[in-house]
Amino acid sequence: MVTRRSRRSVAALTLLAAVLAVLTAAATALAAPPREVSQPTLEGGPFRQGSTVVAGNGVWSNSPTSFTYQWLRCDANGAACGNIAGATNQRYSLVQADVGLTVLVRVTARNADGARTANSKPSPVIGDNKAPRAVGEPTISGTAAVGQELTANPGTWTNIPDRYAYQWHQCDAAGAACAAIAGATGTVFGVRSADLGKTLRVEVTAVNPFGRTRKTSNATGVVRASGGGGGTAVSISNVSLPDRLVISAVSFSPSAFRNRSDLVTMRVRVSDTRGRLVQGALVLAEAIPFGRVNTSAETTSDSNGIATITFRPTLRLPIVRNTAVQFFLRARKSGENVLAGVSTRRLVQVRVIPG
Repeated sequence: MVTRRSRRSVAALTLLAAVLAVLTAAATALAAPPREVSQPTLEGGPFRQGSTVVAGNGVWSNSPTSFTYQWLRCDANGAACGNIAGATNQRYSLVQADVGLTVLVRVTARNADGARTANSKPSPVIGDNKAPRAVGEPTISGTAAVGQELTANPGTWTNIPDRYAYQWHQCDAAGAACAAIAGATGTVFGVRSADLGKTLRVEVTAVNPFGRTRKTSNATGVVRASGGGGGTAVSISNVSLPDRLVISAVSFSPSAFRNRSDLVTMRVRVSDTRGRLVQGALVLAEAIPFGRVNTSAETTSDSNGIATITFRPTLRLPIVRNTAVQFFLRARKSGENVLAGVSTRRLVQVRVIPG
């Protein structure tokens, strides 16, 4: 016979079992191993033999209590990776076996509920502790015509160059008998009337702590006269309202102020609103704020529509990385109001890169 007391005991046991089941489910739900929120990183470098690279853990949820590491060596494309024996610390020193390949790190995060693993992205290709070596020659882009601009690409180099230097050369029509062009040491070169009938090359010097190596581009085609929107430059006397002047291109050589000793040459190309190059325009360039480089009088654009102005920094120019010198440019017609008539204005800047 089932008594009232025994029925109460059964009900209590049933309730207790239900409560225990809920608590067990809740505890199971709360148990969670670490979960990757942000990928591990590679820090340090540079990525060349002898340098030390450090694994950044990345960001993880669920409060990891410890991390372990395994470094892997991969091919140059960051694939076909394999463990590096003994490389299980957070820091890894690159060795000769890594040269020409890439590395990555596998980070394992742990807490009381388990462990999860995530990989960093592959490193750049590891360089040797030797001077740079060219594996792809420098190239020149742009049109080899008077008044146009050419741009140097440094090409492809091994052993991680820290920086590149440039020197433009004028050569004969066959690309031989080359001579360095004074002051032409930027990535951009404005083709001059003196280059007509010649060819041009650029010599690139790649530099790292172990040395410097030079490599010269192929020659451009023979420099031709400017197309200039329909022919050679027209006289400023032929430009009248409603046509206006246009400062259509500005280049600097070298491309940045690196110290207070080197000169920087600005080449300003003046056209009109009909696309014609203009000879005889008066071009003014003033640094802003005033006094950071020497002042210069108005310069007349030549038969290729180019006004060439050279600046020397003063002691008031801060040689500070990530800054720039602003220039106010104006082109006008002699005899007209400087802010009226066919005149035009433009702001440009040249970077300051200490070196």
